[in-house]
Amino acid sequence: MGILEGKKALVFGVASNLSIAYGIARQLKAEGADVALSYAAVHEKRVKPIAEELGAEFVEECDLSSDEAIDNLVNKYEAKYGKIDIIVHSVAFASREALSGRFMEVTRDDFLVSMNISVYTLIAVVKKFERIMSEDASVITLTYYGSEKVVPNYNVMGVAKAALEATVRYLAVDLGKDGRRINAVSAGPIKTLSAAGISGFKTMLSTNEPRIPLGRNVDIDDCGNLAAFLLSPKAKNITGSVVYVDGGFNITAM
Repeated sequence: MGILEGKKALVFGVASNLSIAYGIARQLKAEGADVALSYAAVHEKRVKPIAEELGAEFVEECDLSSDEAIDNLVNKYEAKYGKIDIIVHSVAFASREALSGRFMEVTRDDFLVSMNISVYTLIAVVKKFERIMSEDASVITLTYYGSEKVVPNYNVMGVAKAALEATVRYLAVDLGKDGRRINAVSAGPIKTLSAAGISGFKTMLSTNEPRIPLGRNVDIDDCGNLAAFLLSPKAKNITGSVVYVDGGFNITAM
């Protein structure tokens, strides 16, 4: 029996079979969870086959920038499942222009959009779903080391991820009063659709590997394994944390 047997999970942010969210959803399924998916409309064609592969019975498009859309999603989920045990938030956005060149050139609009989609959507989802969370519900979101150190061209997304990590800490206090948990998984660079939007990402990937203590980049399965543990009862006393899965890259200075 898997460590998530019987748990009801909703995964936000699957965009393709290269997505970290897909790697997590697949591992949650392998550990016995009933996995549901919510996705951005632009990714529908890629998500539908993945939903079939995972045996997902609940597959709903949702614009997370709309409180009304989230309310509708909560109502639909509640009608089918009643309660929710697991939420995976793998949602982020920055314009291509904001992911190259000098950070200070970011426009006000690009900055606000990035913060709204990459950070506030986590708050909105947790707030809206709280009323149907089970007593030991657990949430994870995805972050990256660019929140702590300057990564070329990561720019506004680094600032957004720093805000996201602070958000996790504050939400952990709110949720902890009811025995619920939230953590962030900080993965090393992985070739995904989102990563393709970062200028010079291929160079980042190749120069990163020699500096990793374990000598290899991570993949979506590594993220899935860590996420499944953090979302399980085995991690019942871990909350408000940023947990790295990067082969040890974050401990190195050179």
